[in-house]
Amino acid sequence: MAKLPYFLTRFSCFVLLLAQLVSASVSGQNKAAEVTPYERDTTQTATYPQIIDWYQKLDRQYEQARLVEIGKTDIGKPLHLFLLAADKQFTARPDRVTLLINNGIHPGEPEGIDACMMLARNLLNGNKLPKNVLIAIVPVYNVGGSLNRGVSRVNQNGPVSYGFRGNARNLNLNRDFIKAEAENTKAFQTMFQSLKPQVFVDNHTSDGADYQHVLTYFATQKDKLHPEVSGYMTARFQPELDKLLIAKGFPPAPYVNHAGDTPESGLVGYNDTPRYSTGYAALFNCFGFTLETHMWKPFPARVEASYVFDEAVIRLCEREAGTILANQKRANDAVRTQKTFALSTKLDRSKTDSVTFLGYAAAYKPSEVSGLKRLYYDRSKPFTKRVPYWNTFTIDTQVDKPRSYVIPQAWREVIGELKRNGVRLQTLPKDTLMTVSAYYITEYKSPQRPYEGHFIHTGVKVRTEMQPIQFYKGDYLVQTDQATNRYIVETLEPQAVDSFFAWNFFESILDQKEYFSNYIFEDTAAELVKNDPSLRKQLDEKRATDKAFGESANAQLDFIYQRTPYYEKTHNRYPVYRLN
Repeated sequence: MAKLPYFLTRFSCFVLLLAQLVSASVSGQNKAAEVTPYERDTTQTATYPQIIDWYQKLDRQYEQARLVEIGKTDIGKPLHLFLLAADKQFTARPDRVTLLINNGIHPGEPEGIDACMMLARNLLNGNKLPKNVLIAIVPVYNVGGSLNRGVSRVNQNGPVSYGFRGNARNLNLNRDFIKAEAENTKAFQTMFQSLKPQVFVDNHTSDGADYQHVLTYFATQKDKLHPEVSGYMTARFQPELDKLLIAKGFPPAPYVNHAGDTPESGLVGYNDTPRYSTGYAALFNCFGFTLETHMWKPFPARVEASYVFDEAVIRLCEREAGTILANQKRANDAVRTQKTFALSTKLDRSKTDSVTFLGYAAAYKPSEVSGLKRLYYDRSKPFTKRVPYWNTFTIDTQVDKPRSYVIPQAWREVIGELKRNGVRLQTLPKDTLMTVSAYYITEYKSPQRPYEGHFIHTGVKVRTEMQPIQFYKGDYLVQTDQATNRYIVETLEPQAVDSFFAWNFFESILDQKEYFSNYIFEDTAAELVKNDPSLRKQLDEKRATDKAFGESANAQLDFIYQRTPYYEKTHNRYPVYRLN
């Protein structure tokens, strides 16, 4: 007889648990009597006004809670942060862990929103706040998307209506953590640097394959984290987290990023580069988890899974606080003196692990729409098996940091990004001529269509040239003896996968500003070639090996022009200089 699908057994248990929670809440003290909009109707997720009203009430009722506005969002409404502290002290301190939980970055994935509303109330009402953890909850991050309510996720099993993935500018905020175009992101970064969390959770809902797991997640990519943090996260925190989840009836699996057509082909670890929330957090030695509840499980089961996951992380932070704090401090100290930094990584398929996966048998049948073969998952055929898991990433590109970077003050947007992210900068007190190492961009690729409003550059190659350059009073010096070194290097080095150059912060350097008139420059070029045998040799060799070049008079003139004092030195010169 086929085993009852896992999510159905969990759903029936949850209905009983939910009834008990609601009953306990209603029969308790008056200040704890209210239930969330979700608890009143489990087919619904709370609206933005209901969310903020809920946290405002908790703020008024409990001295251990505080709701604050941390900045504006693109839609003009404030971004809120809800803080929970047993000692009523709501600032980050070096003697306690700060846990940051983010909700509604994609408001169409709302389980974390409703789960955290209940979790916050229950922690306060039950006097269960950990004494050594500051809990910081973003009630709903993408406010504009939350207000744009509808049914845009066609593959999702409830709730009845929910928010939209894009924000008020139609930006995916979980791709914005380096370019920081959204006001939401700027506010988040300011808040993050104030809190300096050690642990981060971002609540989401998955899409894609079907399987038995209600709950999957990925941790910050272990091979990019500093070893002081990564080793502890993978060897102790995650195994303990998984035990707690299993004990609560939610056996986890890695986020289902499968290698072939179905999960049985194996799972691939997620490479969360700094554009993503957990990748951004990793730049500051904060380890994180992206929770992905399964889209096709009943909405109440997904809310319960989010509740269980976030509560488990809180309890582990409480239990492991001393170790977590010590690991981040050692990592911060080590990064100050670290010499070499990775700029990009790649999956190492030669290193294979395996994980237990609770799936459904996949099969194919004719499509009723196209008549062609289509994939489906047969829920009458659940399985439990070990599947391959590739989660080792190796360094693809790396660089030795300079002693300092020098940035002309003209690049105000870049300076603003650095300041907001906790980077210490110095201004030059007077005009100064310095010999620096300058990059020239020699090659890059850009897509035909924009990605999040940008033509993001990949495959960047550079050449280096030592040059004396005049800098001016007010230009900036960025020394690389800081705990923020990873953020500094990975944004300022143009070859980094999510560098400011990749995100088009420096596009104007790619434009040539001065040119030559062919008929006039012909005589100058002839004189230059006549008087410079080395230049003549280079020209002849290029003509001999490049047929198209040899047939283009303009290309040959330009070849000579680029090797003259007339050619502008600023063309393709990256305006962040290395001082060694």
